[in-house]
Amino acid sequence: MTSPAPAESQAPVGVLRLVVIGLAGGFLSGLFGVGGGIIMVPLLMWLARLDQRRASATSLAAILPASIAGSIGYLVGGQVDWLAALFVAIGSIAGSWIGALLLRRLPLTVLRWGFIALLVLIAIRMLLVDVPERGEAHIEITPLIAVLLLGFGLFVGIASGLFGIGGGLIMVPVFIGGFGMGDLVAKGTSLLVMIPTSITGTVANVRAKLVDLRQGLTVGIAAVVASFGGVAMSFWLSPDVATWLFVVLLAFVIVQLSIRAIRAQHAARRRG
Repeated sequence: MTSPAPAESQAPVGVLRLVVIGLAGGFLSGLFGVGGGIIMVPLLMWLARLDQRRASATSLAAILPASIAGSIGYLVGGQVDWLAALFVAIGSIAGSWIGALLLRRLPLTVLRWGFIALLVLIAIRMLLVDVPERGEAHIEITPLIAVLLLGFGLFVGIASGLFGIGGGLIMVPVFIGGFGMGDLVAKGTSLLVMIPTSITGTVANVRAKLVDLRQGLTVGIAAVVASFGGVAMSFWLSPDVATWLFVVLLAFVIVQLSIRAIRAQHAARRRG
């Protein structure tokens, strides 16, 4: 396996800057109804000037308070498939350790372009997939379904640990389209799975000294506070408008990250 790339030098990050990142990321997450990772990682790279490795690790830590807060409402409303969540969580816990290991081992260039590719796939999915009808259907667990949920959880955990995302944009459409789960239950189950996934991935990252836990939790708590404002604002937007605005945001992020990745590659070649 490829040996770890040298870590980029990191300047100390002020608490105010972390709070601003959390507020911005939380508001946008609540506005567009997505997990915070795909927004937090670019913000941590731009405003906190963390490299891709540390930004992903910090984002994964920040997702923990956000996922706990977000799952409470669904738990109270009974909109969680506990058995499905258990099987996916078992797989995702193992996967998050693998993802955290890859985060330490893969070169920064691979991490940069891998994250960009993930954003492109998410943007395409947002454009092609219709908004599901409201529903609360649960999954009927059979031995085959249990194995599929375990394997799916493994994939989600690897993506979470590697890219610092909660996995909601992966889990929700698969729960709905692949397993026939209702949209409300899919969202509640997804948020519940994120809790153990973010914990195990973050523990591995803390041991590897890739993340300052206080920084991650500062961003996460600020994101929780701001997410309520984003959710309130979302009621003013139609689903179609919200989808297109989110795709525009993703396109902007993809272009900016691509420019940074190309510049970093050129700089590395000049140093070499």
